[in-house]
Amino acid sequence: MILLAIIYEFFKIGLFSIGGGLATLPFLFELTNKYDWFTAEELTNMIAVSESSPGPIGVNMATYVGFQSAGVLGGIVSTLALVAPSIIVILIISRILEKFRYSKTVKNLFYGLRAAVSGLLAASVLNVFLQTFMLSGAESIVASIDYKKLILFAVLVFGVFKFKKHPLVYIAVGAVCGVLFGL
Repeated sequence: MILLAIIYEFFKIGLFSIGGGLATLPFLFELTNKYDWFTAEELTNMIAVSESSPGPIGVNMATYVGFQSAGVLGGIVSTLALVAPSIIVILIISRILEKFRYSKTVKNLFYGLRAAVSGLLAASVLNVFLQTFMLSGAESIVASIDYKKLILFAVLVFGVFKFKKHPLVYIAVGAVCGVLFGL
């Protein structure tokens, strides 16, 4: 039964998360409220693992969530369910789009999709920011900020712009600091 729920949810995510892997994050945060497969904190950790591992983040997240909730078969099923809508839509659109290639309506539709994708990405960034840098249960906004994480983030961003090293260097430094400081 859990595999059917995984297929349904990830097919839906794959169908409606237009704009790349980060666009899947609002849907995944919604799953934390709907199912007990993983918590919001675990999702934040999954994002970090998915970002630092090779491959598309959406596929990495689907595989990780599926594995967490239903083992190896869950990982396979969730990944296939996530990518299936894209394959189906691409096959359909490639056949139809040639007929409407110069249509102003189609161009406007794709222009409008950009705004929707921007909104999904902004919501994802805000969710990740709040999950990463804010402590729950604090009485004020100032008291709820996790200053250790925020300072580490600021130092890493400064390092990116100042030293211009390969991104893997900053991922490794961030991971070491996270382990050392218990972040």
